[in-house]
Amino acid sequence: MNERGITSFHESQEDYVERILMLGQGKEGVRSVDLARSFSYSKASVSVAVRKMEDKGLIRLDEHGLIYLTEQGMAIAGRVYERHQVLEKALLSLGVDEENARRDACLIEHDLSEESFQAIKAHMERFLDKR
Repeated sequence: MNERGITSFHESQEDYVERILMLGQGKEGVRSVDLARSFSYSKASVSVAVRKMEDKGLIRLDEHGLIYLTEQGMAIAGRVYERHQVLEKALLSLGVDEENARRDACLIEHDLSEESFQAIKAHMERFLDKR
C-alpha cells in the first residue's frame, strides 16, 4: 500500500474505476463503449484496460458485457472520487474556472498525500460551514 492507503495501481486504472463509478450512478452497469466515449479513447484501448482491471479484481463483467466494480474497485473509486470532488471545490473556491478546476483536480487527486488531502478536506469543511 502507498501513503494514500491504496494498493499500487496505475493512475489510469484509478481514472477508469472512478469513471465507472460516475457513469454507473443510477444505471445497471457500464458498457465499454460508454468508457471509450467518455475518455475519447478507442474501443481497443478500453478493451485492454478492462481486461487488466478484471485480472486485478477491480471489476467484473457480466454475460452481456456490462462492467461492474468489485468491492475492491468500489473502494478505490470512492476514494479517488472523493478526492476529486474536494479538490475541485477547493480550486473553485479559490477562483479557478470550472474547466481548469476539474482538470487540475484530476491531476492532483492521484499524487496528493493523505495528510495533505485530509488537511484540505478539513479546511473546506470549515470554509463551507462559514458560508
